Amino acid sequence: MNHLGDFKQELIKDYNDINRQLFDIGVKHQKVEILGDKVIILANHKRIPSLKCLDESNRLVTRLTDLSIIENFKVQLKKTIEEKYNMKINAILKDYDPATEYSGTIIILEREVSYYLTEQFMKV
Repeated sequence: MNHLGDFKQELIKDYNDINRQLFDIGVKHQKVEILGDKVIILANHKRIPSLKCLDESNRLVTRLTDLSIIENFKVQLKKTIEEKYNMKINAILKDYDPATEYSGTIIILEREVSYYLTEQFMKV
């Protein structure tokens, strides 16, 4: 069993599920990379149609909305990772570009990902 590959696939599903829960829309594409104690997720999203329309007339309002949505997403993602994978998160950094619909998420763990990827850890 490839623990790292399994973890990445499960995380992709989790990320998409959280997106669907919050926005009723999944992501178009996403990629997960692991660098020691960091998990990097690059994703291409679908913009919420009403926000896309509002972007043209009042970007300040949509920027504040985006920030609020991002904060809620980070809370849900942290909860999922800590509960499902028993990983301790130090920080989650996330940004979203509405013009291109790309987002970047960096999850900084307390320890390297390889530490968590053991038989005890992989319960999923």
